[in-house]
Amino acid sequence: MNNQAVMEAPVADLGPVICVVGARPNFMKMAPILRAMAAHVPPLPMLLVHTGQHYDKDMSDRLFEDLRLPRPDINLGVGSGTHAIQTAEVMSRFEPVVDIHKPSCVAVVGDVNSTLACSLVAVKKGIPVVHIEAGLRSYDRAMPEEINRILTDQISDRLYTTERTAEDNLAREGIPSNRVCFAGNVMIDSVVFGRADARSAKDTLQASNVDPLVLSHPIGYGVVTLHRPSNVDHPETLRALLGVLGEVAASLPLVFALHPRTRSNIDRFGLAGLIDPARMVLLPPQGYLEMLGLMAGATVVLTDSGGLQEETTALGVPCLTLRENTERPITVEQGTNLLVGRDRAVILGAVQEIVAGRGKRGRLPEFWDGHAAERIAADLYQWLKPKQAAMALESDNT
Repeated sequence: MNNQAVMEAPVADLGPVICVVGARPNFMKMAPILRAMAAHVPPLPMLLVHTGQHYDKDMSDRLFEDLRLPRPDINLGVGSGTHAIQTAEVMSRFEPVVDIHKPSCVAVVGDVNSTLACSLVAVKKGIPVVHIEAGLRSYDRAMPEEINRILTDQISDRLYTTERTAEDNLAREGIPSNRVCFAGNVMIDSVVFGRADARSAKDTLQASNVDPLVLSHPIGYGVVTLHRPSNVDHPETLRALLGVLGEVAASLPLVFALHPRTRSNIDRFGLAGLIDPARMVLLPPQGYLEMLGLMAGATVVLTDSGGLQEETTALGVPCLTLRENTERPITVEQGTNLLVGRDRAVILGAVQEIVAGRGKRGRLPEFWDGHAAERIAADLYQWLKPKQAAMALESDNT
């Protein structure tokens, strides 16, 4: 910390930064930001609002503990629903929070419904919106997350990007560069922070009453996650994916952390018989430190998760993304990620290459160094100072 930072005085009457989390990926991104804001000199006042979009209390509690995330100051308790219902509920419950606490800005992360809903409330009330993880694009508007990303970026006042190409995306959409700051990837801050405390794969399996001998296979094991509607909501699509995973498991044991949506659909579509429990271990949703340990020890990760594409790149573990596109192209261009879609031959060929030791070798992208949140906190403070001073002057003149 330099002397200038130490001598910085708090901004007069700086309202709290309302930090919004809603679903599991938000927790991993917001935890390092809150730590950095608290450690900044001077500290930035903040209020943590959990919309309750992720409504599994046990899982939420585990994530808060694993990430050392402070308990939310406010929980809106929205729960599940259609996209329209969930977005509307978040907006109606978030508006009184904004009215009461008069924030200096509202900080949102990622691309879930809570991100867009809280941004809409803030911008309609003239409160600055800060979007962390801005500018990512899959160019697939069939993804609800893509709509959330585009709209949130359009109404945000300060946009923090994880990779330099994100600013190009924003420029094409008419967003000026003076609103954008390349800060790096806060998801990687959590990987760096949590790596030392990650649970071993053996301990994770034993905690779920699974024989850890599955991990003793000479070529290791793979980790699987699936949750996107395009992969798990259609019987034939899910059937085909489970069939391919079964073929992979014949030579490489798999540990499948089942999303509740996926488990429900496997049962609903009568597909449980496609899973050989001796070769494909089914686990309930895992905490952050459990998943971190499972991935770190894996030979390969097969997933449709955007966050896991980034985490595997940070861990140096090959990742096969079971999608036709990704909003995180840097994980393909520089990292360990390979897009394989749902093509059986491509998936099996990629696994074979990885098992043979010829898998993709990646490198760590710029600013994926564990300090992105510190850069965000420093920039946010400097960005808020003149805005707060102007607001104070306007208040004095009225």
